[in-house]
Amino acid sequence: MFDLELEFVASIADVGAEVWSSAAGCDYPFTRYEFLHALEASGAVSEDRGWQPHHLVIRRSEQLVGVMPFYIKTHSYGEYVFDWSWADAYQRHGRSYYPKLLSAIPFTPATGPRLCLVDESERSSIMAILAKALPAHAKELGASSVHILFSRAEVANTWSQEGLMQRIGPQYHWYDRNYRDFDGFLAAFSSRKRKGLRKERRVVLEQGLSLQVLPGAEVSAEQWRFFFHCYQLTYAKRSGHGGYLPETFFTELAATMPEQLVMVLASHGDEPVAVALNFRDQHTLYGRYWGCVREYEFLHFEACYYQGIEYCLQEGLRHFDPGAQGEHKIQRGFTPILTYSNHWLVDADFSAAVQRFLDEEHLHIGDYLRQASEMLPFKQADGT
Repeated sequence: MFDLELEFVASIADVGAEVWSSAAGCDYPFTRYEFLHALEASGAVSEDRGWQPHHLVIRRSEQLVGVMPFYIKTHSYGEYVFDWSWADAYQRHGRSYYPKLLSAIPFTPATGPRLCLVDESERSSIMAILAKALPAHAKELGASSVHILFSRAEVANTWSQEGLMQRIGPQYHWYDRNYRDFDGFLAAFSSRKRKGLRKERRVVLEQGLSLQVLPGAEVSAEQWRFFFHCYQLTYAKRSGHGGYLPETFFTELAATMPEQLVMVLASHGDEPVAVALNFRDQHTLYGRYWGCVREYEFLHFEACYYQGIEYCLQEGLRHFDPGAQGEHKIQRGFTPILTYSNHWLVDADFSAAVQRFLDEEHLHIGDYLRQASEMLPFKQADGT
């Protein structure tokens, strides 16, 4: 196992679609070659934008063992695991937190694989090697730290056992509990919560709105242009800029991986007024982007949540990850869950301080999750 060759490359195109896909596969959309290539080809990630591609390719005797997306970061935007306070602490002590070495999917806080292997049986032994090799490589780069974001729980626990500090955070996900259809889902609600949700859906229709769910292959060029207009409007409202992703990123995805795209389009009469874009794999729907040209009561919930749940039930998907944040999702049947990341810092003193911070944060988030779970709309054991 110790004859592994680790190579870091500055572009996913230098790896090639065939090689990358032989380890990463084509199911989880965000480690697909096509997705990561679209980010680079469109200019969404680059050295100039503080996302310098630095992907890891692992070989043994010239045979591919695995791949892992990495970036050299010079800021903390677009990550959704917030470490600005760590960077501030470094600065206050006259040290630099950037650059840092990051394994994540840019602008995508979705849990999934990061270390992608040809042979899963080698995972534990390869992770043990990387837990030593990655910090050594960070030192060679002059980076302050190594970060691996939104890993699955069992993988994050293994990284933790290998010496990378673990951080947790909350999200809100939907799971199919054998509901069969949307009415079956609502039947699990308490009476009051069920009436409230049905009212929201009814109000959407009473405003003269109609919604359609379009597989990626059926989305027209005009509909893609409308989506991108809405995408920019959303970022302009929230952040004062037009978004991290250029239009060419989405047009490339539409051409290369349409089978994993699902668009929800809302119209008032013949006029499109709002849109939500989702990704999917065999088991999960991932809600990613939303925008509208006009505000309508409850339309966001319908387009981003209820249509997604209906799609999952119709398609046999067991899990719906609607994106980061949004405590309002809980009363609509999205369960509070934990997300996981792992971190290693070169500086031992800062590492000890961060570990104390994470220990305290862990307790607070555990308490929050217990309290948040009490807000779920489902019937109690007594049926109320």
